[in-house]
Amino acid sequence: MPQIPPFSFEFFPPRTEEGSQNLLQTVDKLNAFNPEFYSVTFGAGGSTKEKTIETVVDIMGTGAAAVPHVSCISSTKEEIKVLLNDYQSKDIKRIVALRGDNPSGVVSYGDFKYANELVEFIRKETGDFFQIEVAAYPEFHPESLSVKNDIDSLQRKINAGANGAITQFFFNVDAYFKFVEDCQKKSINVPIVPGVMPIYNIKQLSRFAGNCGAEIPRWLKMRLENYDDDIESLRSYGVDIISELCETLVQYKVPGIHFYTLNKSAIISKIINNLQN
Repeated sequence: MPQIPPFSFEFFPPRTEEGSQNLLQTVDKLNAFNPEFYSVTFGAGGSTKEKTIETVVDIMGTGAAAVPHVSCISSTKEEIKVLLNDYQSKDIKRIVALRGDNPSGVVSYGDFKYANELVEFIRKETGDFFQIEVAAYPEFHPESLSVKNDIDSLQRKINAGANGAITQFFFNVDAYFKFVEDCQKKSINVPIVPGVMPIYNIKQLSRFAGNCGAEIPRWLKMRLENYDDDIESLRSYGVDIISELCETLVQYKVPGIHFYTLNKSAIISKIINNLQN
């Protein structure tokens, strides 16, 4: 059995005190798997900025490593600089640098249009202080004009100074391996960690997939729909499917597995226990 790679877990900032307490209970449960880090998302235009850093600090208080996301859309260089200084003062040494969602209505792009510009700015302001992760899309970004365009975008982020990438979730494992192979042909040799989304319910999953360009294979969608409103059976089936996906990733010695937790631990714990047993 190949060695199981390190795990990391993604959270979104809770909106209430009760949510914050529940999240710390989730951290306590997931700490049993000795994660490499927890990452915390950052709303468009910094809309959850304060909650992001509060959540990161709370997680660090448990003794675990926590990594804030930084989204640059609608942000100024000065705002990002203040944020980076705050992270440095708290001895946070790793971040996930993202473009963020495109602005709508009257909201402007701010001083950054693409994630590579953010990575370049972080390096200019802070040198090598931060380890920087960026996003990658095995089934390609929904706004991408072509496969080449998408891989070129990742290459620009790496050339700007990113140390590694975390992928959007996928169910077609061949898409991930082909993407990594194509990146290596372009001399992109940083770790590309696969992102994994547990299955909680079909409507939510379909919405997430539509937003990020991930494909739910027809056979999987039909099987999930077959469960109708039997959520317990759907989730049990989902555990089996995601466990098999992760087993394949482990077999081919991926550099890590990043779980999109939705701030929950039960299903992910079952998946990891399946991997470890």
